[in-house]
Amino acid sequence: MKRTFLKFFVIAGLLGFFTTSIALNLFLAERAHAYYLALNASHLDPLGLNVYPTTPQPGIAKQNEKLVVFYGDSRAAQWPDPADMPGYIFVNRGIGNQTSAQVQQRFEAHIRPLQPDILILQVCINDLKTIPLFTDNKATIVNNCKNNIETIVSEAAKLDGIVIVSTIFPNGKVHWARRPFWSPEIETAILEVNTFIHTLAGENVIVFDSYARLVGENGRVLPAFKHDTLHLNDAGYNHLNQSLKQILESNNS
Repeated sequence: MKRTFLKFFVIAGLLGFFTTSIALNLFLAERAHAYYLALNASHLDPLGLNVYPTTPQPGIAKQNEKLVVFYGDSRAAQWPDPADMPGYIFVNRGIGNQTSAQVQQRFEAHIRPLQPDILILQVCINDLKTIPLFTDNKATIVNNCKNNIETIVSEAAKLDGIVIVSTIFPNGKVHWARRPFWSPEIETAILEVNTFIHTLAGENVIVFDSYARLVGENGRVLPAFKHDTLHLNDAGYNHLNQSLKQILESNNS
């Protein structure tokens, strides 16, 4: 009887092991395929210029309406329009997986033709998440973030509109699949770049402190606002939009 039970548990354990192994390999294969597609797409269109029209779209904003453009990476791309804001037209020019260099270099194609009244910028997490892969280049990565953000803000300010620069969102709990490629240095770098972003505030440049509105006591995004390690859920964006609406309304002149 004991041998029968032992044999049963051994077989069950092996089946569980192989099932878990198959599921893990399928998950990793899916992630690898997604990264492979993204990598090759970036080779074909490094700046993502084909994602959006590069010529002005007539009639986007009518007279007495303000054109607001969300700009940056996937965090910007997923940012929904604030509700109940008559007199504003919202357009999105965010592209997932982009670094600050890509966002800066496509400004001429995707932003200048629109001549937005207000530009909302959220960018840099895709730069900073590479720090554990290129540890010797941390200072360069951080400085490039600062320089690219400053360049975007400077170019946007020349359009005679308002620039709203969002601080970089805090990250959520790190998923196990990311842990081999993660480091506390990422959080440290986020704080450093956010400190720099605050220095950009000035005439027609508003710093929107998303980080402070989202972060919990542990330095991570509050669980109620987390979708995954890098992204917010709807509740997180709704929380940001409550404050964003107040800023937009206070500058409605």
